[in-house]
Amino acid sequence: MAMQPLMTSTAPPIEPAPQNSTPAPNETKPYISIVVPARNEEATVGTVIERCYAAFAEMACAGEVLVVNDGSSDGTTHVLAAASQRFPTVRVFTHRRSQGMTAALQLMFAASHGEIIVLIPADMESDPLVDIPALVRHLENNDLDVVAGWRQGRQDSKVLASNIYNWVMQSLAQVPVHDGNWIKAMRREVVNGFPPLRSDWHRFLLLFAVHQGFRVGEVKTFYRPRPAGSSKFGWERIPISFLDVLVVKFLLTFSQAPMRFFGGLGLIGIGLSLLTFLYLTVLYLFSQTQQRPVFIAAGISAVISVLLLLVGFVAELIVSQEARITQLEREIHKLTDFD
Repeated sequence: MAMQPLMTSTAPPIEPAPQNSTPAPNETKPYISIVVPARNEEATVGTVIERCYAAFAEMACAGEVLVVNDGSSDGTTHVLAAASQRFPTVRVFTHRRSQGMTAALQLMFAASHGEIIVLIPADMESDPLVDIPALVRHLENNDLDVVAGWRQGRQDSKVLASNIYNWVMQSLAQVPVHDGNWIKAMRREVVNGFPPLRSDWHRFLLLFAVHQGFRVGEVKTFYRPRPAGSSKFGWERIPISFLDVLVVKFLLTFSQAPMRFFGGLGLIGIGLSLLTFLYLTVLYLFSQTQQRPVFIAAGISAVISVLLLLVGFVAELIVSQEARITQLEREIHKLTDFD
């Protein structure tokens, strides 16, 4: 599809429009919600919003665009204010200081109303007019729950880091896509099923979806070098992301049965300690030989193993209380809906 001419915003500074969290009664409920995290994207975010609405027109469906202005220090605020006056279903949320993409997505996911939620960057590396229809149609035509974009011809400085991330996600979490940290379209039930997001967990949305059994696919999209601004992510994110993926994998695997992890380690440790004590006893009885360092190490291992078992019991109590609290919240919601 031929790319439309890009438009730059030259709107004068104006006050931001009021932030509505619910559509007016006479507005049509949107079918697609576009979520756009933006930080210092003055030169491109206005074009991104404009081409999102061009995509809605091309697909002949109702849509909304949600943008988080994540502590921008340039003219992003004024561009977003002009866009919210031009397009009634643009909703802008402002963080006075940068809180990161994860916090921005958490906010926009909760505030969105569409049946399909599409994540698009504000830097025009993805053209909404081309990529949004491609994602949504692939989602609908193939009966999928999530569709990820697979960048073609990517040439930026983060290719190696991205390849490492994708290899970890494919091997450790069995996420069946080539480019897991790019644009994506998700059905409402997928977004509703996400746990509370923190740290840099926006990178693991596909991992959460795969773990919950949703159908995940991908579609090829074209990479476009950003026309202005600079990337907000670099190599320093790799160690943080590695620790985050370990935490997420642990929580998804053992959060409902922590004793399997802590208790398993404890039983292994106790078993090794008992075998060591048995070996030392036989050695002493038949050769009158003692190995105090080995004896001390086995004793310490036994103590640590018992502590791991106790941690497992405490974790099980916490999980049990969490389940009760969740059940109470559901009952309260039912009573509130009934009233």
